[in-house]
Amino acid sequence: LATYASGEAQVAALADDIAYNNHDIDDGLRAKLFKIEALLDLPIIGDVFASVFSRFPDVGESRQRHEAIRDLIGYMVNDCLTESKERLKGAKLKSVDDIRALDYAVVAFSPKMLEIDRNLKQFLLENMYRHSKVRQMTEKAGCVVNELFLKLLKQPNNLPIEWREQVDIGNTEQNAQVVADYIAGMTDRFAYEEHSKLINL
Repeated sequence: LATYASGEAQVAALADDIAYNNHDIDDGLRAKLFKIEALLDLPIIGDVFASVFSRFPDVGESRQRHEAIRDLIGYMVNDCLTESKERLKGAKLKSVDDIRALDYAVVAFSPKMLEIDRNLKQFLLENMYRHSKVRQMTEKAGCVVNELFLKLLKQPNNLPIEWREQVDIGNTEQNAQVVADYIAGMTDRFAYEEHSKLINL
């Protein structure tokens, strides 16, 4: 914990960051939580969308959104590659341990891109993650998980056989962990389906 992650882990972390941010832009636009126009004031991101509007004025909003997000992912990836190459050159590394021992990440955005990334995260926080529709869905999901947990803890015979075998009558703490682990592995859709089936039993 006192060292940086391996190079591969740093690549994975930044790749996740790029993917999540861009998918959230796409999701927010498709869900109509904000409009494309709201993105135009963001540095670089607004420029990317404006460029797509200029190049593809007549293809429709869905295609424009797709092209802009693809360009934005490319922009972020290229920035990461350029910055990381410079950092690797300057680090004079000889082993994997040398990467971990550095006092900075070797896979990173440039300072300019880092600021753009911060601005985008702040925009998504204000316009998507805290949106009333998202909060309502989060509250609903919380109720579903809570009710599923209580139902399965009270009636563990509703667990699949491989999970039921881990239940120990009288060991409430262990059983709670088994139920929690089972629910944690559910997809959203499956959780809603199980809730619908079980909650009125």
